[in-house]
Amino acid sequence: MKAFVVTAPKTFEIQEVADPKAGAGEIVAKIERVGVCGTDVEFFNGVMPYLHDGQAKLPMRLGHEWSGTVIEVGDGVDKSLLGKKVTSDVMMGCGKCKRCTDGRQHTCADRFELGIRNGFNGALAEKLLIPARFVYVLPDDFDFELAALVEPAANAWRVADGAKPAPGKRILIWGTGTVGLLTAQFCLAMGAEVHMVGLDPKTIALALEIGVTSAGTEVKKIDGGYHSVVDATFDATIPAKLVDIVEPGGRIVLIGVDDHAAPIDSRKLVFRDITVVGILSGSPGLPHSIEFITSGRVDPRIVVGATIGLDEVGDVFLGKRPEGAGVGPKILVNPSTL
Repeated sequence: MKAFVVTAPKTFEIQEVADPKAGAGEIVAKIERVGVCGTDVEFFNGVMPYLHDGQAKLPMRLGHEWSGTVIEVGDGVDKSLLGKKVTSDVMMGCGKCKRCTDGRQHTCADRFELGIRNGFNGALAEKLLIPARFVYVLPDDFDFELAALVEPAANAWRVADGAKPAPGKRILIWGTGTVGLLTAQFCLAMGAEVHMVGLDPKTIALALEIGVTSAGTEVKKIDGGYHSVVDATFDATIPAKLVDIVEPGGRIVLIGVDDHAAPIDSRKLVFRDITVVGILSGSPGLPHSIEFITSGRVDPRIVVGATIGLDEVGDVFLGKRPEGAGVGPKILVNPSTL
């Protein structure tokens, strides 16, 4: 089969690799759609911290936001999965340690991360091998585009949950990329008033289209201030700014990370009685993501700008916008198309 392989920083190949074979407890899925994520770009550029602390190494096969159809099951796997539309968790804990048995498998010290950590091959290929216990079966009426957005939406649900949205709550989201826009949808669905800050006029306009109260390039001062503030950027200067913006007793939720540390003055946190929440993954949010999408309260397809073939992925990683792409920041890949 064909697979997209990063061989060195900013260097890639479309390679012919061996077809996966399902072993005991595993499934093979035909990949239909894969989302390009900021984490993938960091790996491609060679700046992802995992590459420098031994948790990952090149060459590697990226891709962790995906949808597909089960085409093979191994021993011990329910054969009724064959033909099902699926996606999966990204974090794959050992299943035996205290973190896993406590429901925190996404923080397992020995976890694999799909297309990210400990050499587990990702979904930027025609087929994917993955343990069946991490697979989520999706409703039949989900198209593959929608199904590939379940995982990024799960991250956004966790961010929204950390911000504690509710009627009467005012939330500021800094970042109008995929996670920021999806987080806004969840916060709106939960009844909060949402404001956004971004850099791109097109995605700022998209934020207004989904129904936020305000969106612009500067923080809007509002009566009563913000109960919660979210960093969904790659800007290491933002977290410190949020400490001064959020109301005393409020909440800061951090999901935006890059290869630079983002210092925060802990004394300010204490003196202002601020709660800080860090979001590592969407794992605990996957059932909620599916439920919100199924019920129609959230429609993540608004973030999709284009769907491309496997041969165009390298150009996207190099910063080229696909010809004819729409406003949405998310690029999807159909690995069967070259």
